[in-house]
Amino acid sequence: MNKIQLLYVENVITRKTLSVQQCLTFFMQVENIGYNKQIEVLWVDEAGVWHSLPAQYHSMVGHNQEYWCASICFTLTQTQSLPGNIQFSLRYRVLGNEYMDNNHKHFYFSAADSGVKLTHRQPIQNLHFQSSLPEKQQTLTISAAVEKSFQAIAVVIHWTTDHWKTIHKTPCQFKKNYWDNALASNARNPNQYGTQLWTATLTHPDLAKLQYVLCCENQAKKTLWDNNSGHNYCFQQPQLKVLILNLHCYQEQNQDAKFTKIANVIDELEIDIICLQEAAEYWRDGQGDWESNAAKIINDRLSHPFYLYYDWSHLGFAKYREGVAILSRYPLSEQEARYVSDSHNKYNIHARKVIKARVDIPQLGFINVFSAHLSWVEDGFKEQFHRLRAWANTSHDPAIKATLLCGDFNITAGTAGYGMIVNSHEYEDQFLAVNKQGVFDKIFRVHDAHWKDLLADDYRIDYIFMKKNSQLKATSAKVIFTEQEYGRVSDHFGYLIEFESF
Repeated sequence: MNKIQLLYVENVITRKTLSVQQCLTFFMQVENIGYNKQIEVLWVDEAGVWHSLPAQYHSMVGHNQEYWCASICFTLTQTQSLPGNIQFSLRYRVLGNEYMDNNHKHFYFSAADSGVKLTHRQPIQNLHFQSSLPEKQQTLTISAAVEKSFQAIAVVIHWTTDHWKTIHKTPCQFKKNYWDNALASNARNPNQYGTQLWTATLTHPDLAKLQYVLCCENQAKKTLWDNNSGHNYCFQQPQLKVLILNLHCYQEQNQDAKFTKIANVIDELEIDIICLQEAAEYWRDGQGDWESNAAKIINDRLSHPFYLYYDWSHLGFAKYREGVAILSRYPLSEQEARYVSDSHNKYNIHARKVIKARVDIPQLGFINVFSAHLSWVEDGFKEQFHRLRAWANTSHDPAIKATLLCGDFNITAGTAGYGMIVNSHEYEDQFLAVNKQGVFDKIFRVHDAHWKDLLADDYRIDYIFMKKNSQLKATSAKVIFTEQEYGRVSDHFGYLIEFESF
């Protein structure tokens, strides 16, 4: 698939008693290459004036595709004319690269008041669909556009609210007028421009669980389906964004500026939970110095400070109390810190302490989050992980919706230490679940005997492991704080994973 592609353009003129208005809508699909995206519509009106219209994020499509939409309306006045017929192309800038959809260098064309025009890529399209559902809404109108050449005689919505255990079918009505409740003098037939419009209304007390697809049939008994690129249409559940980052224990050049950058990215990406390792503060004869604490500094620089829990393990780089932290947008409870290493000696670098907190997340409930920095395999990883796993398992009661083990595990994917986690059949690598689904399935579901070979080029040592049967599903996983994504802030990258409940 192209990095960016148009799905449909809508060009509508409405005529009311006191005004005439022209509205343009551009709906597109893009590959999710990076977070810092700039997506815009470059278009020219009948007067030959070029415009740039920024697009806005609409929703996810699977794991690595997104829908974006751009809309604008113009009102006819004595000093402003309407755009009329337009030509346009789409531009996508990300990670220093630029991608275009310019209709193979011929530009797209949309005639004034031509309604919806589908691209050649699909003959049926769900229009104006919602990506989220307002609380307590129980009625939903669904509209479908079908290429007129298909000569559809029926469009049916197949839908469910129980993951397809029960299937309902609701037929759509052929829409004779473009606007619902339009005055007869203003109504027009939208189907004369090569696109048929069909609509239906669904009513259900639990629409938040709705999944649906569109099915279209013609007289030749041929069928077309729009199933959202194989993912079905549904309402996105509240997203939970979790970041793990090893801060490198005050060893960075321009350290203070990097703390500010981390805080700014947390704000920009609206991250909910951050697990930090090598979060240091000055030693001060073992008494510490809270004002110099890296986690506190980052938290203080957020637009709205988070809940913060911190504890330290040992003396780092001969001058710091080195520890781990959890920052959370949501309240923390049942905070606890434990040494998971054999040594509890604060002068021993292999004395490793893990912290745990229960996070109360709206519309989800409680999840247990552990922030860990374990030793290398030859220096105690095995014993440390066994203690961490036992602690996490005993903390996972029926009220807990998910348990996340987050941080720097000092084991490379595919090595013996990673294999110990895999072979426990209890915790799964969430970055792998999103980015390498086939590999993930062979390792964690099929238990392929040769799974180590599948990770030969994977050098991660930072992970989010989630307990099996948790009520979260990873939907996106990205590497940030790289040279391309926001710049380096540590000798480690940051790993940002988005979850939704189910």
